[in-house]
Amino acid sequence: MIRCNRRQILRAGMAASLAGFHARTARSQTHYPQRPIRVIVPFAAGGVGDAAIRVLAPRLEQKLAQKLVIESKPGAAGSIGTLEVVRAEADGYTILVAAAGNFVINQFLMKMPFDPLTALTPVAKVAEIPIVFCSNPSVQAHDLAQFVAYARAHRGKLNYGSPGNGSVNHLLVENFKRVADIEIAHIPYRGSPPATLAAVANEIQLYAIGLAAVAGHLKEGKLTALAVTANQRLPMLPEVPTVIEAGFPSLAISNWWGMAAPKQTSDAVIGVLNQAIVEALSDTTVVERFAALGMLVPTQTREQFVASLSAEADLWSQIIQRGKIVIE
Repeated sequence: MIRCNRRQILRAGMAASLAGFHARTARSQTHYPQRPIRVIVPFAAGGVGDAAIRVLAPRLEQKLAQKLVIESKPGAAGSIGTLEVVRAEADGYTILVAAAGNFVINQFLMKMPFDPLTALTPVAKVAEIPIVFCSNPSVQAHDLAQFVAYARAHRGKLNYGSPGNGSVNHLLVENFKRVADIEIAHIPYRGSPPATLAAVANEIQLYAIGLAAVAGHLKEGKLTALAVTANQRLPMLPEVPTVIEAGFPSLAISNWWGMAAPKQTSDAVIGVLNQAIVEALSDTTVVERFAALGMLVPTQTREQFVASLSAEADLWSQIIQRGKIVIE
């Protein structure tokens, strides 16, 4: 007969408990996700990023077998919602879907308690937003070259608008002013709807914005499309040349939205989220709905997306420094 003393029994019990704990931990990591996932969008509901994630949500929920709880957390150009994700538990249950500005611009324009390039782990780019350079029909221009000529003939008399100080749209036109050697005053608005109305009313003569905001006005002839910032002509605007064709290759910069998680999130969790996004973006229905919203499906892999962030941050930093742009 084998005899076990009390110490041996306790040791065996502890070993069994630890084994059970490690097994549960392994299962929880392997079988992520096991509960609903919060998706923080750091802007008001109804915007481009909100629309993109809501198009993707049904496919992602199907792939992940969990509900996505989408929450809008606006404020401070998206920094408030972004900070909430930075401070969240790195377990994959609080993730961020934010604009390019929140990843590679805001840190150069305002004081922030974190650097998004080091405080977040990128998951994937979820949408590309090609920008359309538009003018009011009263401006005698049908392409960028004609607009440059018009601006030089009316130096210091024209205005351009943007959805806000420090936005990609604002910085893009500042870069255009520099490379085209034109003078045109900036009028920032609180979002794209009032800026779009200002363009239609000829309060601003130049406007660079995502296609969705102006598609109807372009169709009705209330605005004129001068160029698009994509590398190729858009299927939605096949007659409008790219900025590359127009002779301004440095303007071939789209706005975009990406997904990220807190810094210490495991590679396994990031991999699960990335794979779900890749599969969702390959859905033909998603592609069609994105196109209807003026968005394109990204072609970058996660590795390419991660590698591009530092280079893009450097680009915007230089534009901000050259233009002496600040946000009060």
